Amino acid sequence: MTTAFRADALRTLATTITYLEMTERPKRPRRPAPAGKLAMLRAERPPRSFYLWLYRSVGRDWNWTDRLVWTHVQLMDVINHPAVEIIVFHAGGVPAGFAELDFRQPGVSELALFGFLPEYQGKGYGSYFLDHVIDAMWRPGIKRALVDTNARDHPRALVMYQKAGFRVVRREEAWLIPDSRFQGFFDLPGPDEEIPA
Repeated sequence: MTTAFRADALRTLATTITYLEMTERPKRPRRPAPAGKLAMLRAERPPRSFYLWLYRSVGRDWNWTDRLVWTHVQLMDVINHPAVEIIVFHAGGVPAGFAELDFRQPGVSELALFGFLPEYQGKGYGSYFLDHVIDAMWRPGIKRALVDTNARDHPRALVMYQKAGFRVVRREEAWLIPDSRFQGFFDLPGPDEEIPA
């Protein structure tokens, strides 16, 4: 679940986080697959470079910056954890988006990240992929499914989650690190380098 950080020297961009939950599997038919050659594959122990490329490519327009200040060890501990699953959506054989599911908390599944590269937005992939992801979240033993979004995320994110069956449980003010701090980020820092304050 996203932490609502306070403002500091790095975090200067105000936002509001909306937390949502689902307490039972939705009872609705799956949407039909959009046209084209599509595949959803789990990325097993993805390398840091691929994960950060995907995270940055999907989140660049929405101030996805938290993972960019994690150390190499912090990031790898999460993305290679056996209870964290990264599902990559491919369109025409190309990685087009991804979802990160977190099952580390007993009885809870969390959709930690979800999105598409700009070139693949608005093509009907989002709702179709979200149906697949929600099915994956409701495995045996799960009692609650969680997701959150913030006011600087994709403008359709909150409505899409609500249409999928999530309901708002609370809102919280928070602060993000502005995306402008990461210009040239594709020159990835080494494993021990940190983003300067």
